[in-house]
Amino acid sequence: MSIERIVAGACSDPFPVYPGLADLLAAAHLEAPFERDPMVAHVLGTCAGYAYGDTETVSTMMTRLGLDAHTCVRITQVVDTMFIYSTAYVFQSRCGRVVILCYRGTEPANLGNWLGDMDLGPDSSSMPIAGGAAELKVHGGFHRNVRATWWPVMQELSAALAGRSLADHGVSVPHPLEALHVCGHSLGAAMALLFSLKLSGEVGCSSVIERLRAVYTFGQPMALLAPLPPGIERLDQKVFRHLVKQDPIPALPAGTWGPFVHVGQEFRHLDGEWQRSASPVEQIPNMRKIPRIMFSFFDKQGRREGDQYAFSEHGPQHYLSALRPPEQVSEFGDRAKS
Repeated sequence: MSIERIVAGACSDPFPVYPGLADLLAAAHLEAPFERDPMVAHVLGTCAGYAYGDTETVSTMMTRLGLDAHTCVRITQVVDTMFIYSTAYVFQSRCGRVVILCYRGTEPANLGNWLGDMDLGPDSSSMPIAGGAAELKVHGGFHRNVRATWWPVMQELSAALAGRSLADHGVSVPHPLEALHVCGHSLGAAMALLFSLKLSGEVGCSSVIERLRAVYTFGQPMALLAPLPPGIERLDQKVFRHLVKQDPIPALPAGTWGPFVHVGQEFRHLDGEWQRSASPVEQIPNMRKIPRIMFSFFDKQGRREGDQYAFSEHGPQHYLSALRPPEQVSEFGDRAKS
């Protein structure tokens, strides 16, 4: 287990992308808790994309977005033989009111990471939810990675709730945690979802749940083997899943590995805008069909028939390009399209 902490500096022209970002995130989802916020989606999508980088890189990008003088904590646990590659970034705003928890996704060059994604186990994995009143069958590999860094992540969140600085738990910040946003891309997206669900089944997590504003995921694979039971509908409505055209990962794992399902609200990028989907993406029946299978959920809506899945479309850069509002500069300070 390794933990790294840095304190970011201030940004300069042409940044920040969003002046007063901490205040914007503190207010987000208060008046409309179950409606997607484009600004939040752009910020969290950028965070999820750069979570594949080192601590200084992702912290720099969050500063450019407008979260100046924040504290960034990176928590990493790697156990190759158990397919554990769990990295969580925790960002605390200078005022202390806002925390972003971002999980890193599957690293493209890491074979063990990919094997972990496929590690379902004979009985998958069970997760207590709804205060221990029910259990949910979930993807074993994804769940193991969440559990690997669960306690240090919760220690950081507990410090934030107590109004302590994540740079030094012995130092106070102006305000205790008010708004928690959770996000991730790919494997990180599945971990973000499972972390939020795990909160409902763990003792002593009610204060964190009360401050959970939203879960934004990008290119998220299916992580559950059954729909959510009654009792946590509000949490389900706080999940905003994003997928771009031709990305096959949201339709995985394949049906031959079990009847996986999606939860939360799904948004697809169609005709240059994010549109709420009436039904979740359908599970691919067999991995062998990926090179030639059609995007049936687009065909049914009469949109560009004949498009196929392409793994290259899963890259976080495609999500960032689609998420950035037209009037906003990029994290590079320009208006160029990716």
